[in-house]
Amino acid sequence: MNNETDKGKQVDDRQGRGRLIVLTGPTAVGKGTVEAKLLKDHPEVWVSVSATTRAPRPGEVNGKNYWFMDEDEFVAQEKQDWFLETAVVHGMAHYGTPLRPVLDHLAKNIPTILEIDLQGARRVKQRAAELNLEIVSVFIAPPSYDELVRRLVGRGTENEEQRKKRLETAKVELAAEPEFDVVIVNDAVDRAAAELWDVIAKEYGIKE
Repeated sequence: MNNETDKGKQVDDRQGRGRLIVLTGPTAVGKGTVEAKLLKDHPEVWVSVSATTRAPRPGEVNGKNYWFMDEDEFVAQEKQDWFLETAVVHGMAHYGTPLRPVLDHLAKNIPTILEIDLQGARRVKQRAAELNLEIVSVFIAPPSYDELVRRLVGRGTENEEQRKKRLETAKVELAAEPEFDVVIVNDAVDRAAAELWDVIAKEYGIKE
C-alpha cells in the first residue's frame, strides 16, 4: 500500500525502516545551508533536534533549535540511555541526540537526518551496531581546501585565533572523508541539496 505525501510523491511500503541519514562535514562547508534548501524543497524530511545544557541564545526556541536542559537533568537522562550519542563541547556544555524520536520517525519510514560533527558521527556508528540501527553516512565536502578557507574568512564570525583552530579541525575532518558512504561536494547549494535528496529518496523508496 502506498501513501501520498504533501509533495505528490509515492512512498513505497517496504519491509523494515529507512536508514538514518548521518550528515557530517568540516566547518564552514555549508551543511546548514544545504540542509535548509533540502527542507524547503522537501518538508517531509525530519531533522533530529539535539539536547544541550547551554543557555538559549536570543531567538532560540525550546524543541525547535534545541531541547534545553540543566546539567542534572541531562546527566540523569544520559544514565538512563536516553541519548543516541553525547559530547561535552569546549569542556563546558553537554550536547546529545535524543534516541527515541529518531527511532520513532524511522519506524514510520519518515526520512530522518542527524546533522552532527565527525566525533559524533563516529559515536553514532558505534551505537548503531549495538541498537541494530542501519545508517548511511554522508560527508559534505568543499570544492577545495582553499575554498573552505575563503568561506570561513568570508563569514566573519571568528577572530584570527578561532579561525586557525577551526581550520586545524577542518583538516582532520577532511582526512576522514573515506570513512563515509557518500560524499557530496558543495560547489552549488541547489545541486548539493538535490544530490542529498537523491540519497534520501533511494534509501526510503520515494519515487517522483
